[in-house]
Amino acid sequence: MVEWCLPQDIDLEGVEFKSMASGSHKIQSDFIYFRKGPFFGLACFANMPVESELERGARMKSVGILSPSYTLLYRYMHFLENQVRHQLETPGHYSHLAAFYEDKKGELHAGPGRGGRLPPVYWLPSIHRYMYPEMKITHPAGCMSQFIKFFGEQILILWKFALLRKRILIFSPPPVGVVCYRVYCCCCLANISLPGIGGTVPESKPFFYVNVADIDSLEVEVSYVACTTEKIFEEKRELYDVYVDNQNVKTHHDRLQPLLKINSADREKFRRLTEQRQMLLYSQEVEGDYTPCEEDLFVLFFLEQNNRILQTLLEVSASQDRTLTAEHARGMGLDPQADRSFLLDLLEAYGIDVMLVIDNPCCP
Repeated sequence: MVEWCLPQDIDLEGVEFKSMASGSHKIQSDFIYFRKGPFFGLACFANMPVESELERGARMKSVGILSPSYTLLYRYMHFLENQVRHQLETPGHYSHLAAFYEDKKGELHAGPGRGGRLPPVYWLPSIHRYMYPEMKITHPAGCMSQFIKFFGEQILILWKFALLRKRILIFSPPPVGVVCYRVYCCCCLANISLPGIGGTVPESKPFFYVNVADIDSLEVEVSYVACTTEKIFEEKRELYDVYVDNQNVKTHHDRLQPLLKINSADREKFRRLTEQRQMLLYSQEVEGDYTPCEEDLFVLFFLEQNNRILQTLLEVSASQDRTLTAEHARGMGLDPQADRSFLLDLLEAYGIDVMLVIDNPCCP
């Protein structure tokens, strides 16, 4: 239930399920990024044992915030963590939250509220700048390192699905905070900065944490990246294209099966990424230069890769014969044979009209 919120007329229906991940009763604390209509939310959860039969031995609350952009929510993480602990220890005292809301609130572009339920508090300051194209989300150091270490070469599989704007659902038991960062990292794989490309394909939407209450909204999405703690989603195949169970990436679409295999070009890309990371870490250690961060290196690596591929495809489509050859594929850093189905899907997804003359090794 919603214990308290500001403003009181905002529609918070269903947000109590988003801000307390399923299975959270088994852990002491967590943080959760999620999406609520046009807003993004960050909630901090805590669980405290109490000697109360009415509360069945435990008191659990989440304190959160909604904003038009997720990129600056991290600034309030420390405040939310302190406040959820305060709410557990001294329930019913909301003066700090009300003062914070008055200090931070901005203009809200929301329709008439219908009321709603929310575990203990939500306030909605508006953050004025969207930083969406940059995908910047400052977070605890090591988010990208953990992502690469966790998935290894499989990030190249995730990269292809993300670039194709597939519906990607990541399952993991709680805590879900670190899994929300995997959603963010996955979206970073699909960055493109070429003019004119953005309007032709759906954006890669980070939905962050979702549960069964989000099924209706997910049914109409053509592209998203999300995470869940609810195993039931695996059975609902109509809701996703790619299902990631911890480190196991799988798809139920026959057409996408070839993309699950790591090829030589993928290994070369991963080798280059690893090499660049090592050089960066070395320069930070030896020279004390912390200006370039690992997140920037990671984002730029895939941004340049994506731009190079799509720029080549656009140039070929504008040429006289519009023929894409094995030489073009190698120039894009792809394997002409192993990445053939990926290229075909890419041309279809981005509506690029070229003729592929790379032989299929199965059907010469």
